[in-house]
Amino acid sequence: MAGNRTMAGKAIARGPRDTAHEGFLTHGRMRWAKVAAALSLLCIIVYALLDPQPRANGGTAYGYALGTLGAGLIVWLSLIGLRKRIITPRPYSLKAWTSAHVYLGLSLIVIGTLHAGFQLGWNVHSLAYVLMIIVILSGIYGVVVYARLPAQLSANRNEATQPQMLEAIRTLDRQLDTAAQPLGKAEADLVRLSLEECEVAGGLWRRLTAHHPNCGNARARDAVQALVRSQMQSGKPDPALTQILFLLERKDAALAQARRHIRMKTSLEIWLYVHVPVTVALIVALVAHVLSVFLYW
Repeated sequence: MAGNRTMAGKAIARGPRDTAHEGFLTHGRMRWAKVAAALSLLCIIVYALLDPQPRANGGTAYGYALGTLGAGLIVWLSLIGLRKRIITPRPYSLKAWTSAHVYLGLSLIVIGTLHAGFQLGWNVHSLAYVLMIIVILSGIYGVVVYARLPAQLSANRNEATQPQMLEAIRTLDRQLDTAAQPLGKAEADLVRLSLEECEVAGGLWRRLTAHHPNCGNARARDAVQALVRSQMQSGKPDPALTQILFLLERKDAALAQARRHIRMKTSLEIWLYVHVPVTVALIVALVAHVLSVFLYW
């Protein structure tokens, strides 16, 4: 009896499994991954066992069944934007919904392909399929970046927000402007290069790559660095020029941090500019696909 009480006490002390820090990909011991895998496997087995003439496609009974399943999933998956605005506890938590959204969305690759019977053409039916694949691929990209980038983004920030990073750059610009006052025109023009021809973000490509080959600050830094080295070889370097070089190097580091931050933020956000509009286009193409089947076939 004492042994039973001890075991019961341990069971009570252990308590329910803590899921507070469980990610949506592993939610519920990957319950929805298993459901999606089982659903996909079932569809494949049934497709392999059936032998209609012509081969199973969207126009067969099994094709209609897969089409109905796929269309229902697409409509349900598109509702996640509304679901994010509603807070509910388990078992219909946002984490569970997102997990189902990811894995059931992946199962659409199998369902949609079998529904089409591996047949594509220049028509609205194939357009719906292609749009579905684009939505799924953009979703996979979104899952990958959300799994990897937030930790990198936090590490790069070093407890500084984006406005604070930009303010640090502006502060260095003011210091550069003040430090350049005693310099000659040629040296002051180099400082002006950093102040006037240096962008933090730029266009979409530069935001995504953080690559600024013509950065005015980098050009000014290299030029001032060459001047300081030349002065060191011939004698004592100008203290004002040495201070300018120090500020340019600090600005270079601040720019690198801000550009990395913007690159990662853009990478986190850009997939939605594909995923959401193409999802809307997919819904429209799906409606056209269904209407054309029932009206003209």
